[in-house]
Amino acid sequence: MNIEFYKFEGTGNDFIMLDGRDIDYSFLTQQQVEHLCNRRFGIGADGLIILTPDAEYDFRMVYYNSDGRLSTMCGNGGRCLTAFSNMLQYTGNKAKFIAVDGEHEATVNTNVGNNWEVSLKMIDVVGFEKIGDDYFINTGSPHYVRFVNNADEVDVYTEGRKVRYSKRFAAEGTNVNFISLENGKVNVRTYERGVEDETLSCGTGVTAAAITARLHGVQSDGGIYPIATKGGNLNVRFTYNNGQFGDVWLTGPAKFVYKGLVEV
Repeated sequence: MNIEFYKFEGTGNDFIMLDGRDIDYSFLTQQQVEHLCNRRFGIGADGLIILTPDAEYDFRMVYYNSDGRLSTMCGNGGRCLTAFSNMLQYTGNKAKFIAVDGEHEATVNTNVGNNWEVSLKMIDVVGFEKIGDDYFINTGSPHYVRFVNNADEVDVYTEGRKVRYSKRFAAEGTNVNFISLENGKVNVRTYERGVEDETLSCGTGVTAAAITARLHGVQSDGGIYPIATKGGNLNVRFTYNNGQFGDVWLTGPAKFVYKGLVEV
């Protein structure tokens, strides 16, 4: 059968979007999702997201990594899904949806020619683990964070795999972030589990980067942490009190790329 899909990207983090309001896409197998996300034999994406109706929220976010497995929260995916819902005129400039890590709010700040700026409220972050000089934190997805002198010089694939497949994390996996501080901006590169490679951007990783930068002693400019990724720039803001991070918002672009039909 042929299904209609939409392609979105947020700072280079790209997603296949399916409108599940009238079609139940739960029939898709892991192998089919993995094939759709394959960049050589399928559409190509970091993940696949289904917009699903929900009785208590505007919609439900169902997210698959590019390995075809259901996964934890994706920040850029949540922002792109909000833009997708807005494009479908299913929701207006504000949305409240449910994802695997709980409830989220989102606001469409601007929309010019199907280029949105979306702010997404992330989960509160309570506690973190210090592993040597590194950090382990959950921002909706698990993230290992390492501060380096220059993130641009890191072999993210090799070094990221060492952590992701270490004895501690091999079974469930973790995302691995390499962060450097340059001219008041946090520069981050991310090895993403499920993709098993570096992605151009990771929303939950950017959030983890901002929070650990604060733990590392970096002060924000007006409460906002500008974060640079290989795919573009994002902003994170939050409140901090006694080791707890609340009112966490991730802001950045979301862009509609194209739509089409694909056989599954």
